[in-house]
Amino acid sequence: MLRLRFTKKVMLFRRLRYLLLFQFSIFNFQLTFAQMWEHLATSPYRLDTADVRALKVELESISFFRDNEFSGRLADGYSLPGLWVQPKLTYMPLRQIKLELGLQALIFNGANRYPNYVYHDIALWKGNQYTSGAHLLPWFRAQADFRRLSIVLGNIYGGQNHGLIEPLFNPETNLTQDPEMGFQLLWDRPHLHADIWLNWQSYIFREDTHQEAFTVGTTWRIMPGKSNVQCSMFNVQRSKVNVYLPIQLVAQHRGGEQNVWNRNVQTIWNASAGVGLRWNVGKRVLKSLTMELDGMFSYQQTGHLWPFKSGVAGYASVRLGLWQFLDTGLSFFATPRHFVSLYGNHFYSTLSVKDGVDYGKLQTAALHVRFHHTFARGYTLGADAEAFQTWQSHKSDLSFSFGIYLRVNPSFLIKRF
Repeated sequence: MLRLRFTKKVMLFRRLRYLLLFQFSIFNFQLTFAQMWEHLATSPYRLDTADVRALKVELESISFFRDNEFSGRLADGYSLPGLWVQPKLTYMPLRQIKLELGLQALIFNGANRYPNYVYHDIALWKGNQYTSGAHLLPWFRAQADFRRLSIVLGNIYGGQNHGLIEPLFNPETNLTQDPEMGFQLLWDRPHLHADIWLNWQSYIFREDTHQEAFTVGTTWRIMPGKSNVQCSMFNVQRSKVNVYLPIQLVAQHRGGEQNVWNRNVQTIWNASAGVGLRWNVGKRVLKSLTMELDGMFSYQQTGHLWPFKSGVAGYASVRLGLWQFLDTGLSFFATPRHFVSLYGNHFYSTLSVKDGVDYGKLQTAALHVRFHHTFARGYTLGADAEAFQTWQSHKSDLSFSFGIYLRVNPSFLIKRF
């Protein structure tokens, strides 16, 4: 009898050991293939049942120094020295419900007052009031999880979490934009991850002096092939070779029913569709190889913000994951006539933010090297260097940028009810 009990305990121990090894292998796999900005600027959105009835204090922050040495007609250079910090209380009353309440402060080194407007430029209006010390905003998120669907109200999982390609979203925006607020649906299936969101950027009261503004968007990542792993923004299929189809759309509307200043209503779109191939090499030096090809479309549905109605462009990229901490990439962007990116890098738009002129045909070759080191979960050091070579109207320009970043995300348990 004693021997039988001992044998059962040994078998139970072995099963637990294999389970722990399996969980660790998944965790290590995800860290191995995540890139620098994924480590620095994304947040897991699936709720952790271990936090049920636990009241916590979380502190999310990114300290950064970034220098952009830009040349040419598309954009002026600038520097970004500063940090943003987000202290908040979190509580899960149920396994499927999570509430968060706090503040976010954006601070630039050497600045002592900040204009009150959305920190991603919306044309035709600017705030005329100022705050002192920091750009301070309230933070609130209410989330409800179902088996494969997450519903988010308030501050949504924005920025890098949307997974937009770089011509449609400049990763630098993770440092400077206001937290996105509105409504979001996140849907995960074994072969699909979908993100649908509305970011309300400017609310207007009666007889207000600026326009209502909001952005809607959706990203779909389709991963065909056999897999028993639920796809999400934070995992990839563990097959040796994976093919995926990214489909993305972003639109911004500016207007409002109470348009007392008779400003033009603006509705502008970006869309992309493509195909990608990821080879999980798994060697000591070369960990992964990713190749992607996308076609993009920009469209001005209403208004006269752009001097043209529509535009098209193509984008090709190759990315290497090296060791556990480095990724390098080479990409090429080309538009035969016109293209404007709503939230992308300035070198992926023919419309100059320097003088407002549309310069027509544009080609951009970009090279980036990105390093990240994760000390522990939520503590990551990152650094990157980028070069952009543009060709435009028989003129070529070379621009550089580099930055260093530190993410600190501690969590403290106050009480478990």
